[in-house]
Amino acid sequence: MPRSRTVLAVLAVAASTLLISGAAEASADLPLPSAIFRATHNSYSGNVDGAKNSIAYQLDHGIRFIELDIHDNDYATSHDYSIGHDSPGDQVDHTGNPASNLLRDWLDVINTWSAQHPAAAPIVVALDLKDDLTDNTSYAAGNLAALNQELTSVFGSRLFQAKDYPATPPTVDTLRGRVLPLISGDGKTRTLYKRDIGYHPAVAINGRGQVVEVHDSGAGVLWYWTGTYGADGRVTWLRHGRYDTGVTPAVALNDNGDLVEVHQSQNATTLWYHVGHLGADGEITWSPSHQYDNGVLPTVTFTDAAGTGLREIHRSQNNNQNWDWNGVLDAGAMTVSWSGNAKTSDARYDKTTSTSGTSRVHVWNGADGQTPAQTLRMDTDRYTGDRVQYQQTAFDEFQQGDSAELKQGALFYAAPATESAFITAARQAGRLVRGWDFDSPSNATSPLADYPATNHPYDTWYQDLLTQSGAIE
Repeated sequence: MPRSRTVLAVLAVAASTLLISGAAEASADLPLPSAIFRATHNSYSGNVDGAKNSIAYQLDHGIRFIELDIHDNDYATSHDYSIGHDSPGDQVDHTGNPASNLLRDWLDVINTWSAQHPAAAPIVVALDLKDDLTDNTSYAAGNLAALNQELTSVFGSRLFQAKDYPATPPTVDTLRGRVLPLISGDGKTRTLYKRDIGYHPAVAINGRGQVVEVHDSGAGVLWYWTGTYGADGRVTWLRHGRYDTGVTPAVALNDNGDLVEVHQSQNATTLWYHVGHLGADGEITWSPSHQYDNGVLPTVTFTDAAGTGLREIHRSQNNNQNWDWNGVLDAGAMTVSWSGNAKTSDARYDKTTSTSGTSRVHVWNGADGQTPAQTLRMDTDRYTGDRVQYQQTAFDEFQQGDSAELKQGALFYAAPATESAFITAARQAGRLVRGWDFDSPSNATSPLADYPATNHPYDTWYQDLLTQSGAIE
């Protein structure tokens, strides 16, 4: 049989299979995972690669899955991520699109269109991470907290966040006018988005519900998380970053947001401290580190209601004897005056647990399903076992070949459109599935991928297939 007739035959079979279910489904208020939507691959490339036209044109013509490849190369100077395939600007079609490669400008286009079309089916905005964001050591450097903030600041109330996805799938109609963010691409970054790994965690909470967690990497790097203890008894994590080198840190936090952190040097038995100030946005302003003694396993706490008196207890580097220091914090100068160094029979403080009034937080390490044993976990007075993690603003895509850890709890699945077995199995399991490079009718499966992401969305075969499958706009 000639190739053209073969292709038409395949299309006919797929369309006839999907026409019955698709037509019936299109008339109902479908659960989101049961629906099918028009989708494009590398949507930013317009007519440079494929025939997609501008982002606004795609949305006008029923596309409800937009993919943007992003890089963090110039974040330190531009304070934004950049669009492009292999590098910023690569394969980017600026015709009818923003003149710049900055992500915010492209998100603004989608947000403007969505605001003007509140009855449109939900738009998925997939950010395909072409760079590893785990080496961005702070919010200012463009880590995942910065990416979350960009999404929430652009889309506001239109953003439907992953953390709000209910146990029973929402219907398409309840999500009309909303935007669903999705993280794709670099697997290491997608994994960090869901959990963090750390050693020797310590935590402090103050009377305002501010929370600081510190830990070491297991390889001599010190990291922090900051968050807020909410009315629901859970901690919402705001910022994450690297602040020094060392091991076995501990932290104390007063009600003014002033903190004192102590730690041991990585390859020696010297003890060091930092003073910091925790802002309302969750960012910490750190002082330089200062050595104050020799020893191991330091702990520290505030000793008065004013939040200026301190006591530090550590163990001798030579034996099991504990030693202590008294300290006075000068928050303005960001220094501590230490005095009264002496042996003590008192135990070192439990740096893993902190209380303020009836609020309690406790940090520990433990696997959560498929995650590693050193996953950072947290208990509060009302909840047990939460992960210390970025706010789950975006959905985290599970791709064919990914680890079991990334599969755990994933709603969105993805694979090349030629991987029919993977797509079919995921669809049958009730997942939202993307098949990319869906550029031939022979890629059609039964059931069809929720998001058959094509480079040629206006070809007759694609239009016919999606219409016959009951694609929703």
